[in-house]
This record gives sequence, C-alpha cells and structure tokens, in this order.
Amino acid sequence: VAAAAEGGRALPQLSDDIPFRVNWPGTELGPPTTGVLYKEDNYIIMTTVDKEKYKCLLPLIASGNEEEEKDYKGPTPGELLEPLFKQSSCSYRIESYWTYEVCHGKHIRQYHEEKETGQKINIQEYYLGNMIMKNPLSEPESQELSRGRDLLFPLLQIPTKNIEGQMTPYYPVELGNGTPCSLRQNLPRSSTVMYICHPEAKHEILSVAEVTTCEYEVVILTPLLCNHPKYRFRASPVNDIFCQSLPGSPLKPHNLEQLEKQQEMLKMPFRRVKEEEMPSTKEEKFSSIHKPVAVGSHQLLTVGTTHISKLTDEQLIKEFLSGSYCFHGGVGWWKYEFCYGKYVHQYHEDKESGKTSVVVGTWSKEEHIEWSRKNAARTFYLREDGTQTVRMVSHFYGNGDVCDLTDKPRQVTVKLKCKESDSPHAVTIYMLEPHSCQYILGVESPVICKILDTADEYGLLSVPS
Repeated sequence: VAAAAEGGRALPQLSDDIPFRVNWPGTELGPPTTGVLYKEDNYIIMTTVDKEKYKCLLPLIASGNEEEEKDYKGPTPGELLEPLFKQSSCSYRIESYWTYEVCHGKHIRQYHEEKETGQKINIQEYYLGNMIMKNPLSEPESQELSRGRDLLFPLLQIPTKNIEGQMTPYYPVELGNGTPCSLRQNLPRSSTVMYICHPEAKHEILSVAEVTTCEYEVVILTPLLCNHPKYRFRASPVNDIFCQSLPGSPLKPHNLEQLEKQQEMLKMPFRRVKEEEMPSTKEEKFSSIHKPVAVGSHQLLTVGTTHISKLTDEQLIKEFLSGSYCFHGGVGWWKYEFCYGKYVHQYHEDKESGKTSVVVGTWSKEEHIEWSRKNAARTFYLREDGTQTVRMVSHFYGNGDVCDLTDKPRQVTVKLKCKESDSPHAVTIYMLEPHSCQYILGVESPVICKILDTADEYGLLSVPS
C-alpha cells in the first residue's frame, strides 16, 4: 500500500511495541465512542497498488493510562523502593554452579561454596558491584539529590526492557566498584539493577546477564513499583484502525480478500490432520521457563516455572506416581529430569555435541526406608484449627554416577513441596549442592499439593482415594 497523509495532525512514529489492528467497516464508519480516542481529522488516505482508496481513521492514544500517569502526584520510584533498601534485605538466585546475591542498595555478589566434611568452607566469590557514591554527601543532601533525579527521570524517558516479548518499564540502579576484572585491565566490575513491577513478586531475581565483559544486568521483580502508574506491567492494548472504502473501491482490498481465502483453505486440512494424529490424552511437550503466565486478566511473569501437561489431575497424578511421567526444569547450563520412584538426571543439550547426562541418583525403596529411619521423611504444617497437614516429603536417591571429587556415587535428597499457583499444572525445580556431589533437589507444584496427605511414615505417596 501507498499512503498519503491528509489529516490535520502529523502522524506519530509507529513502533512494533504498540500493536494495531485494521478494521474494514464499509461505507458506514462508526469508531467506538469509549476507550481509545478518535478524531475525524486524524486520518490518512491509503491507496493500494490496484488504485483502491480507503480513508483510515487512526487512534489518538496508544495506551489507556495516560491520564492517570499525567495526574500522578505520589512517591517517586526511588521513594517506593526505599523500604527495600532500608531493611537490608537480600535476594538470591541459585544456578547450577553460581549463586547470585543481591543485597538491595548495597552490593551484588556471585559466589560458589565448596563444603568438605571436617574442612574449612572454600568460597569462590566476585562482587559484581557495590553501592558506593564517588562523592559522598550528607544523608539529607543525598536524599534531596536522589529525589531530584527521580522527579527529572520520567520527564526524560523511562527506559524499557524486552521481558518475554513485552517492552517493560524499569527503574535502574547503578552499582560500581566491584571485584577487579583481569580481562579489562583490572577495571572494577559494575552492574545495572533493573527493578520492574510485578504485583505478586517478593523481590526475586528474574535474570542475571553479562552484557559486556564484566558488566552485568540484573532484573528484579518487585511489587513496590506497582504503585507508580508509569511502571505497571500491562499488556499493550491493540489499537483499532478503521478503514472506510471511498467511492469506486470495494469494502476491503481485492488482493487482501484473495489472500485471506487462500489462508483459510490452507489452514483447514492442516488442522484436521493434526487433530487426528494427536490423541486427546497425549502429553504436551514442556515449554521453556520464564514464559508469561496468565494471572487474572493480565500477563504476568513467573520465575523458574515450567508448564507441564494438560492431562487431567487424576491422569497426571497416576502417571507421575508410576514414574512414567517425569518433571523437567532448572535454569542455567544444567537442566534436571525427575522421575518419581526411578531416578534424578542432570543433563545439558548442545546442538553440536548432543546431550550430556549425569545420573545424580537412582531409587531403591529399601535404601530410602533405611535413610528415613535416620532423617525426617515428612514435615508437617499446623493449621489454625489445630490439625496437622503434611507440608513436605523427602526421598533419598543414591547410587548415582561416581563423583570425580569424592570417588563415591552421587546422591540426592528430593524434597517435594506443595506450591499453590494460578497455573494448576506448573512445576518449579531447583538444585542445591551443600556438599560435593551430594545434592538437594527441590520440586514444587500444585500437583504435589493433591497427594502430600497420602504420605505414609516413610514419606511414600499414593494416589488419593
């Protein structure tokens, strides 16, 4: 299409961050009277290669919260985050080797602990940044400077980052003076901490990335910023463009009509074949972690969660307890496969070298029962009415692959915990290594909530009656 602007307004620069949809209402043009604002003089004339002409009315507002944002007189983003900085709280992210520690307003640390029985704990650590001002000010001066920056900050432009395909506003905090970097002439490491709004978060670390050598970006999910309208996470609205055919032109461009008919013809047989090939009970493939999860009416982020099969609860529980349905998860280099009553595997997939797999532990009912006599296989939660319910069960998996460091088989304690979620078939898996080649595998899911109370004295589970 060729376009010529004939309206009374200069056209705004279009962006992929704001989705648009073209409607073809015919000669009677009737845009909505509520929601996005339209004006009769804000239009363009669109001309196709076949000389068909359309008068297209454009929306004036790309998103619905401009008035609220303009009238906002509340605390600045820095003031909203101040309680987090003052209470000296820290957030952690555990990956296969490194643990990341963000002590808000203080420092970011990356470390790995080696714990050997009877020996001193060996810690390998790097500071990725410290909150140290170059020109120290008195506290009142510092607060005044911070507030002045916060008030000026939105007037310049609030930065955004692509989080799961959604351009999300964030509040940056710069940290410098980290551990010297040998790859950059011993310059200190530095980081930008990006705080983004998530109403249900608890200041979790969503991601840590080394954007350039020894310079890092850390994304933190926090509910504190959600009180500021400019930082709220929301799906971009779809803005309608209404194109009215002018005299001598069809209601919709001829080539577009033909293209839509061809697409419909291609889609119908494809859909029938797929439905016949896939039985209704066949499990879905695992999707990747950190996909947006629908919570209420908005698209929100979850941390470290994998969506699993949409089998019915009863089917899923039976297959999980029989070991035929396995949970997958983990972040970083290593991923984990847990098959109840069978094994725990740690693996890495690479396009060039294929799949590398390590047996972390295998199941033996006798060994587990022996282990449970010396360890707590069940932990309980006391309800308000005085009754007890099982909060977590622990299972021992031994006889894994021999560890190079200890010359002993690997072993893992699997901790199954109830975790409520708006997504009923979601699972979170993480691995800890408190001692060399002795692991703890945490598995949390709403599916587990339904079977914990069936645990016997050894923590063994069964299908609910």
